Amino acid sequence: QVQLVESGGGLVQPGGSLRLSCAASGFTFSRYVMSWYRQAPGKERELVASVSTSGVSTNYADSVKGRFTISRDNAKNLVYLQMNSLKAEDTAVYYCKATSTSGLSLFYWGQGTQVTVSS
Repeated sequence: QVQLVESGGGLVQPGGSLRLSCAASGFTFSRYVMSWYRQAPGKERELVASVSTSGVSTNYADSVKGRFTISRDNAKNLVYLQMNSLKAEDTAVYYCKATSTSGLSLFYWGQGTQVTVSS
């Protein structure tokens, strides 16, 4: 069955770094745009970054540009989010999302991983 499993979250001090990973299985990974979303307590889920099927094109929320980097490894069915210069406002549950490029409204979500930025 389809699975997206995030890992790498945790507690980090302001200014620190974390690398999130999302392991995909059960679908043709290379045909899906991969994205990271986050949801802070009391707030709506928001798009953080996305990467094209080939990995060449990326997009970022303004709030993370220059600090976060999304990448993917189609050979290993993995997508990453490197987060540097973390701020308290980056605290949220981070979710991995796979969106089909087939033209159908088909997407999958992971279960999320908690990132807490605090001193």
